[in-house]
Amino acid sequence: MTQVPPHRTAERASVWGVLLLIMSDTHLPMRAKDLPAPLWMMVDEADVVVHAGDWVDVDLLDRLEARSRRLVGVYGNNDGPALRARLPEVARETLDGVRLAVVHETGQATGREARCAATFPDTDVLVFGHSHIPWDTTAPGGLRLLNPGSPTDRRRQPHHTFMTAEITDGALTAVALHRLDPTGS
Repeated sequence: MTQVPPHRTAERASVWGVLLLIMSDTHLPMRAKDLPAPLWMMVDEADVVVHAGDWVDVDLLDRLEARSRRLVGVYGNNDGPALRARLPEVARETLDGVRLAVVHETGQATGREARCAATFPDTDVLVFGHSHIPWDTTAPGGLRLLNPGSPTDRRRQPHHTFMTAEITDGALTAVALHRLDPTGS
């Protein structure tokens, strides 16, 4: 398991760049009662929290909005009218020069890079969810595709997961997949 940056202070922000916390497919309260404690600690540390859909309950959106410095999120296929009223299908942000897009579904794995590069031509990083399978690839042309898996519903994966990444000097750096043990730590 990779190490996350130490507690972020104003002095450390310039050293570390923009810290992203990336999650998806939380399915609360269906798959878990709450997010694992280490994930909540990372919410407190991150400059930007990214959620790629399948929240299931609006309570998590409310809590992440209240606790995050900045939240970028989309709705997923399991999200009902209350979440769809507050979240877009596709979110786009430019963070320190990096053009980020977030969407829940990208279709089947076969051909994903080419399909997403064609669909998101003006994007540097595409975060997606839906499959609960961690994914980190780069499409021809440079589009980086990231799926953090799920911190609460691993399905057939060996671990519950989430990702962190940094944006430093206008580039995505230090992308890391983090595993959570069965107790959530």
